[in-house]
Amino acid sequence: MIKNSIKNVSVIGGGPAGLMAAEVLSAAGVVVQVYDAMPSVGRKFLLAGKGGLNLTHAEPFDIFASRYGQRRPQIEALLQDFNATHVRAWAKTLGVETFVGTSGRVFPLDLKAAPLLRAWLHRLRHPAAGPAVQFHMRHRWTGWAADSDAATALTFETAQGPVQPSADAVVLALGGGSWARLGSNGAWVACLQARGVAVTPLLPANCGFDVAGGWSEHFASRFAGQPFKTVALAFTDSQGQVFQRKGEFVATATGVEGSLIYAASSLLRDDILRQGRATFHLDLLPDLSPERVLAELGHPRGSRSLSNHLKSRLHIDGIKAAFLYELLTKEQINDPVQLAAAIKAVPITLAATRPIDEAISSAGGVRFESLDEGLMLKQLPGVFCAGEMLDWEAPTGGYLLTACLASGDRAANGVLTYLKVGDTASYESDPVTP
Repeated sequence: MIKNSIKNVSVIGGGPAGLMAAEVLSAAGVVVQVYDAMPSVGRKFLLAGKGGLNLTHAEPFDIFASRYGQRRPQIEALLQDFNATHVRAWAKTLGVETFVGTSGRVFPLDLKAAPLLRAWLHRLRHPAAGPAVQFHMRHRWTGWAADSDAATALTFETAQGPVQPSADAVVLALGGGSWARLGSNGAWVACLQARGVAVTPLLPANCGFDVAGGWSEHFASRFAGQPFKTVALAFTDSQGQVFQRKGEFVATATGVEGSLIYAASSLLRDDILRQGRATFHLDLLPDLSPERVLAELGHPRGSRSLSNHLKSRLHIDGIKAAFLYELLTKEQINDPVQLAAAIKAVPITLAATRPIDEAISSAGGVRFESLDEGLMLKQLPGVFCAGEMLDWEAPTGGYLLTACLASGDRAANGVLTYLKVGDTASYESDPVTP
């Protein structure tokens, strides 16, 4: 590689997007300084991996790209250079073998996030080629230096006071607005808006909801935290978009959350924003036809209570039975026709999302229209953005992490192009068959 001089780049944020940007830049011979407000990097990454680190998804590329909704064109462009195949190959270079689960999700063999992060940080600090990445913890970015017009002149608050390191370019990978205790608090929004950067307001994504009117004290005290297993959710929003899926979710003290709810959360959230509420229908027995449910309810129950009848004929008990008693009137409960209809499609009205800090991820952020193809801010030459701070969202299933890594790769290559450093080709790897 031929370089006119050694370049220095500041990466702000030590999550997956920032670390990937640092890796690509370091490998190209750039001196990289990573700054993070927290005591250590990758905190949200580690917490997300507690239940099994979902790296990516093995489904066909076209289906994978469709998971990014309205921002599919922008994210798909990033995935052309760094996609699920590249994620698995990259993990392998860190000594982490992966496997495809029954749902198509891709995990490390040991399911853990910590070994992968340790191996990654070791390589960044001790690279086979290129300068070692330098890490600066407890450095909170506060904006731009008041005494400089340079877009790369940043200021940080530290325990020793403010510092103003110099850099030839900057990668901002500051996260979204969820899980503030891990560093993603959205404080960067005002800084960028003050510089004329268009930012879509941050909203909760993959989030829970409060039901209209709340649960009764009886239901909330006895069933909060319990799962609804093998149910199906159907929702048609005010724009005519249809969502139908079978899965599981959990009752909370104020509403609902969990994987099935998260999958529909963007449609539900947007309808609440448009109309003040959103109503979906829940099928408690998706594997039985309406006719079969009605026939079982019509079976003579003799002296048995309705609760025992539901349990013996339809295996409805526990939270599902309590749910019916919670939402239906006495007349509906005692009318087999109305009860059967409710079992197959009980309406649940949601009044609000849970706070963004409780959400798994966030929507909104720096609009792609503010960025060039290399993810450089048009208003601030030399400043690049990556990760969840960009204006996109995705369901859980490996899509969030893959797009964060892809955006870090793209931003780093954008920096190399901007600084005219070496070959700006994206991460290369042998194909991995899912």
